[in-house]
Amino acid sequence: MNPPDINLLEGLALLLLGSALLLGFVRLARGPAAPDRLVAADTLGIIATAGLVLLAWLLDSALYLDVALVYGVLAFVGVVALARAIERERT
Repeated sequence: MNPPDINLLEGLALLLLGSALLLGFVRLARGPAAPDRLVAADTLGIIATAGLVLLAWLLDSALYLDVALVYGVLAFVGVVALARAIERERT
């Protein structure tokens, strides 16, 4: 299977997604507090979903769109559960 031909804008989109992932991981690691890490985890979930959508477009496969949809929903539910756990710790 040959890799897809990537033009300048697609390469730029991949570069920006990679940069956003790197910055999100830095915020996740450094904190400084649990809510900051939670927002970083949510941001990483959104970026990963966007990456899956971009992959679906590059490979011209609708299967990745289904995976992105399921991943986005599960990431949202996970972040909400973590937020509720953090809120319970504070009270």
